[in-house]
Amino acid sequence: MKILVTGGAGFIGSHVVDAYIQSGHQVVVTDNLTTGKRSNLNPEAIFYPVDIRSRGEMETIFQNQLPDVVNHHAAQINLRHSVEDPGYDAEINILGSITLLELCRKHHVKKCIFASTGGAIYGEPDKIPVDERAPARPLSPYAIAKRSVELYLEYYHRIWGLEGVVLRYGNVYGPRQDPRGEAGVIAIFCGNILRGASCRVFGNGHKTRDYVSVHDIARANLMALTAPSDIYNLGTGLETSVNRLVQILQDLTGQKIPVVHEEERRGEIERIALSAEKAGRMLGWRPSIPLEKGMEEVIGWFREKEKS
Repeated sequence: MKILVTGGAGFIGSHVVDAYIQSGHQVVVTDNLTTGKRSNLNPEAIFYPVDIRSRGEMETIFQNQLPDVVNHHAAQINLRHSVEDPGYDAEINILGSITLLELCRKHHVKKCIFASTGGAIYGEPDKIPVDERAPARPLSPYAIAKRSVELYLEYYHRIWGLEGVVLRYGNVYGPRQDPRGEAGVIAIFCGNILRGASCRVFGNGHKTRDYVSVHDIARANLMALTAPSDIYNLGTGLETSVNRLVQILQDLTGQKIPVVHEEERRGEIERIALSAEKAGRMLGWRPSIPLEKGMEEVIGWFREKEKS
């Protein structure tokens, strides 16, 4: 089938594109290259350097390419920036997504797969690991926007028949993640270690997240092509603290890592881990890469990148 991937030059989106192409699908990529990189692009994909907010340009792409499925990864991904400028976050993450969904409706797209957040959308859950039945309690504009798009997707499914698969990601890590961004503490720490810089920890380092490999996430996006419309958590079910990440990196590199503690940031939750039981039951998906093994791959990737 033909699949349009928005944000397909980004960290996660580019791995999803690779998985689709390796499985024999035709892939069209749109990315404004704000955070995505041309070097991430699969050469077999058709690429348009277009912003999803550009209705006219996106309309032309839909008319020319006629995608069967849209996989929506384009986003403003910086949670901290969403707190500082909620309007900008909403312009991209809500209004840009509505533009995309309207084009899906107009051009009879069969399914939209949406990259949401399990790491932020539940707020401070009552029970960990949290499943999809837990209430959404977003604590940041970024999480509010993701939940809003989930609701819009439900509307387009009920009223217009657009199939919608929502994938709520844990904290995704892996090769191609940019250490210069605000998202992705593993990438940031790896970049700092190779430069000999200290690692900044906001608060006491006890905050926990559910770290899931980008390879497992790409595999889930492949499975989502045949999944029924619904919301699915994608995580390991395991909590890992920032302090534990530092310890793993020290063990893997054999280096003592200097840590600088700074003030906690607004809008960030204390603890999270996701139950992926539903994804296992409905999609046949389970995480396959242990954190230590995945982090070892990331360190190797950064070292190779430093040589080139």
